[in-house]
Amino acid sequence: MAGTLEGRIALVAGATRGAGRGIAVELGAAGATVYVTGRSTRQRRSEYDRPETIEDTADLVTAAGGRGIAVPTDHLVPSEVAALVERIGDAQGRLDVLVNDIWGGEKLFGWDVPVWEHDLDDGLRLLRLAVETHAVTSHHALPLLLKHPGGLVVEMTDGTAEYNRDTYRNSFFYDLAKASVLRMAFSLGHELGPRGATALALTPGWMRSEIMLEHFGVTEENWRDALAQEPHFGISESPYYVGRAVAALAADPAMARWNGLSASSGQLALEYGFTDRDGSRPDCWRYLVEVQNAGKPAAPEAYR
Repeated sequence: MAGTLEGRIALVAGATRGAGRGIAVELGAAGATVYVTGRSTRQRRSEYDRPETIEDTADLVTAAGGRGIAVPTDHLVPSEVAALVERIGDAQGRLDVLVNDIWGGEKLFGWDVPVWEHDLDDGLRLLRLAVETHAVTSHHALPLLLKHPGGLVVEMTDGTAEYNRDTYRNSFFYDLAKASVLRMAFSLGHELGPRGATALALTPGWMRSEIMLEHFGVTEENWRDALAQEPHFGISESPYYVGRAVAALAADPAMARWNGLSASSGQLALEYGFTDRDGSRPDCWRYLVEVQNAGKPAAPEAYR
């Protein structure tokens, strides 16, 4: 993908860690200039209180071959998002790729806790962080993206439309958030398609984010040690896998065929021929349906 996105301008909203960081880096590896946003900086941490920062992400983008530009932004504050987009417009005159990856909800939902028992403030905060932020960002950024034909909007979620349609996702609030983002992509497809741009929802599989690796007490280098605790973790993928999916989409002159749809990293890997950094091609969502959710013994290698 090196050089395929030379001259393209991307905004990855929510690029501090996880999928957002992987996407930003892979867009940079393809030659793009990437604006990375979030609330965790080297001067101030968000309530996550984690060490990852947007400056770190920007440095990784530049090291990969692109140009990373970190802009501290709270996407719940419309004036901050408006200022961000104005800055991009003034400096670049265009926006070619918008990735809405703002999330921030890991600590705000309870697994299998019904809505009447769930902390209401946490649930509503989750919806604001996971849904409202995407709407605010699209509202301000899309006029700039539409100035030139061929723009791409990627709504990051968890689960494809098909999978989430039939599967309860952890809690009322989590389920609602992820379903809302899927629907956002569908709606944006109707609004952007006739105007020369493409919108779709994209999900990684079981991702080896910083938080997930920490949960299992492993690193990216020795992540397979976690299989002793959870054998199904063998289907997992690095954050760069879904990053390569976004880079492939952005470089595809026929990207419009995905407009309004949902896709997964594994599905796009088969379509575009890329692999994860270790050369594998995990297909997590098929694995979940055919193996893990079916109660079968772990057999991830057959799906990699």
